[in-house]
Amino acid sequence: MDRVLDAKPGTKVLLLGNEAIARGALEAGVGIATTYPGTPASEIGDALARVAKDAGIYFEYSTNEMVATEMAIGAAASGVRALVSMKHVGVNVAADALMTFAYTGTRGGFVLVTADDPSCHSSQNEQDNRYYALLGGIPLLEPSSPQECYEMTKEAFELSERLELPVILRTTTRISHVRGPVVVGRIVQGLKKKEFIKDPKRFVTVPAVARARHLVLLERLREAERLSEESHLNKVRRIGTGARIGVITSSAAFNYVADAAKTLGVSVDVLKLGFPHPLPNRLVIDFLKNHDRVAVVEELEPILETSVRAVAQHESIGTKIVGKADGILPRAYEFDQAIVASGLARAFGLRGDEAKEAVIDLQSLPVRPPVLCAGCPHSAAYFAVNKATNRKAIFASDIGCYTLGVAPPYNTADLLVCMGSSVGTAGGLAKVNEQPVIAFIGDSTFFHAGIPGLINGVHNGHKFLLMILDNRTTAMTGHQPHPASDTGPSCCDVTPVSIEEVVKGCGVRWLRVVDPYDIKTTTETVKEALRQEGVSVIIARRECALIAKRDEKGAILKKHEIDQEDCKKCRTCVDKFQCPAISSMDKVQTIDEALCAGCGVCAQVCPHKAIKETR
Repeated sequence: MDRVLDAKPGTKVLLLGNEAIARGALEAGVGIATTYPGTPASEIGDALARVAKDAGIYFEYSTNEMVATEMAIGAAASGVRALVSMKHVGVNVAADALMTFAYTGTRGGFVLVTADDPSCHSSQNEQDNRYYALLGGIPLLEPSSPQECYEMTKEAFELSERLELPVILRTTTRISHVRGPVVVGRIVQGLKKKEFIKDPKRFVTVPAVARARHLVLLERLREAERLSEESHLNKVRRIGTGARIGVITSSAAFNYVADAAKTLGVSVDVLKLGFPHPLPNRLVIDFLKNHDRVAVVEELEPILETSVRAVAQHESIGTKIVGKADGILPRAYEFDQAIVASGLARAFGLRGDEAKEAVIDLQSLPVRPPVLCAGCPHSAAYFAVNKATNRKAIFASDIGCYTLGVAPPYNTADLLVCMGSSVGTAGGLAKVNEQPVIAFIGDSTFFHAGIPGLINGVHNGHKFLLMILDNRTTAMTGHQPHPASDTGPSCCDVTPVSIEEVVKGCGVRWLRVVDPYDIKTTTETVKEALRQEGVSVIIARRECALIAKRDEKGAILKKHEIDQEDCKKCRTCVDKFQCPAISSMDKVQTIDEALCAGCGVCAQVCPHKAIKETR
């Protein structure tokens, strides 16, 4: 039984915010759903991939976010409801298609879910994707709980078809990954097939068409603002007995405001905006006029605050507005109850002692830096590269598990920008540096955005080594398949695409495939590759240790131990090879059998042959 698909109408089920979005899409009659996996959005696609066959929808893990968006656009332009989900930086990849799709508009409901990541829990930046709604002229909804994730997904489809515009549903990590009760309704079988009706004057955006469609977009945004004014998603909630002070907020920040106000013991009115773009101006004006002091509480960028201040200035409203511009609340990082309680205390002039007592003192937790897993083939690859280069090389890194190579003892990341960037930046690094340049990229990321950089490097005669760390899956986000996989979502058969053939097709003349667990061969292959002219490619192929085959009882084979009589205490296994299963205490190195993945690489690393297979 799958709780996303099989929950009966009217029942209450415990769902992640992301699972609630998947359920909402099924109840909205979605016909096609696409994604490129990325935390914190991954579980939307994973849930739909599981149930796609039984739910009768088409689902795919696309090559990247732009392709996923283009797939959904093709379906929605034909009249089939389509959902595309991605993490916040994925919208940067999808934006080229999305911005113009706002001009053509849609026939079937089109919902793009962006999961933003305040505090960069698993991301390279904490960009605020509400700006994309403003930039593209796209209506935006923001849930603050799993129940709202479910409800707003359905609302978003209705809104999209009513306005004939794409709609953005924006979550944050805290909303995507919180689990809460959701009362579900009935799943609806939506259209899966629809005839595309040709209309070049709408859907072919040559300049003459685009100029005309821009006016259509602006007109529909005015209608969207009217709907925002009337929407039940925007409402005033009273905490306490009511007061002349208020808060305007949205998304996860609403939850912190509610908790903080109760902790502080203050009565406050809260204008919660679930449909914040276009801004419901009249609602904001009325709220400001009815309160003497209003704090705007929102994570990341002061987008609401800037708009509210503009409204107040335009309407000559004397209400005192406070927020990030006053330093009441920080512009960076995810909020928590303590941050918001402290901000509200200052915003509303509570006494110092009163505010201090109200602020929750969260105990500091031990710092635990992320590390590669025990048995990770990337660890072996990095060890071999360092051995081959004696660390005298420049390393261009990319997005994935292998980014963790940045930490000691490997230190194999010197430049990292975004998905697929390692290949392109390697070309630039090689042009202006004398040291060898090695770019690292994962198998999924190679398909996502690495191929154009490789073509560019070959065509322009750049000299660098590209190492494709192929662990046969998209590991970091939850082991989703990619174009080289031979299995896919439940709905559909897939055709695996050979990485080797793609590399050859890009014009690479020197290509080798190695097993990174074979340290000696990998090391020698790296040395040989660095002697080549032009772009050389090594595919370091070994299945992710977390999905590696085990014996019939589920145990991992070939576990290892350190023979203390043979161990010379040189610490090579600790200082040069990072494996979480190996620990050092009181100058004694040991292997935790429970953590050991049985890869045997540590036995190759030890110069004294003291690491041996467990008997």
